[in-house]
Amino acid sequence: MAPRTTPTQRQRRLGAEIRKMRTTAGMSTEYAAGLLGIDRGKISNIESGTRNISPERLRTLATHCECIDERYVAALVDLTAPSKGNWWDEYRGRLSPGLLDIVELEWHASRIQTIQTVHIPGLLQTEDYARSVFTAVLPALSPLEVELRVAHRMGRQQVFHRESPVDYVGYVHEAALRMRFGGRETAKFQLKTLLEASERNNIAVRIVPIELGSFPGAGHALLYAEGSVPQLDTAQLDSAHGPEFMHADLQLAKYRAHLQWMDEKCLSPHASRDFIHVIIREL
Repeated sequence: MAPRTTPTQRQRRLGAEIRKMRTTAGMSTEYAAGLLGIDRGKISNIESGTRNISPERLRTLATHCECIDERYVAALVDLTAPSKGNWWDEYRGRLSPGLLDIVELEWHASRIQTIQTVHIPGLLQTEDYARSVFTAVLPALSPLEVELRVAHRMGRQQVFHRESPVDYVGYVHEAALRMRFGGRETAKFQLKTLLEASERNNIAVRIVPIELGSFPGAGHALLYAEGSVPQLDTAQLDSAHGPEFMHADLQLAKYRAHLQWMDEKCLSPHASRDFIHVIIREL
């Protein structure tokens, strides 16, 4: 099978974990290739995510790398399963790969936490609110491109409506609540929708009031997706060039600390709902 030309973030992550396992064990590319009965070039392709590895070969490599964490190895084996029949596949070739990587990350996460300072979290946006956000993009998107992004964003909310809905915590700065994307009525309906979502057992909305002052990561939107094991957690940040995905140990430790700060300092879910009610009455 020929190597993939555009591996997904999930496929690249598997390759990165395999490389980390091999190099941590001090195993050379040549040795790994001989162990698995493949040529050296295929090892490089596996580690770049452009070629898959079979579960059997992955377990063989893990054994020889003395990786004894069975939960971690089993989680890596799960990553080898081919991706097919996903609802977001219909957008492949129509939206950027980065947007599809985000929805795949969310879909497979065991828990999601986000920090937003300007927008209502994408997973909790209404259609009109999302449409207003995408209409403000520069360079301007065509009406068709705007509607594609709106439909894709609404589709992401399936993680809350499937058989096993994902657990979610959204830390939202007060400034985001007061931004009137789409005008007064759209903003008011968005806040009411946010309140309704926050009443669900698997969704918590925590407000960062302005009076709290400075906070870590100010100005950056963060999506933190917990994997089936902590080693497979992923932090995603937005940038002008598209989403950036980070999973190095020090990077994850940094963003875990940010989220811990938020958990300790933000308003409780109940107090946050009261706070949102106040802002709605002011609109």
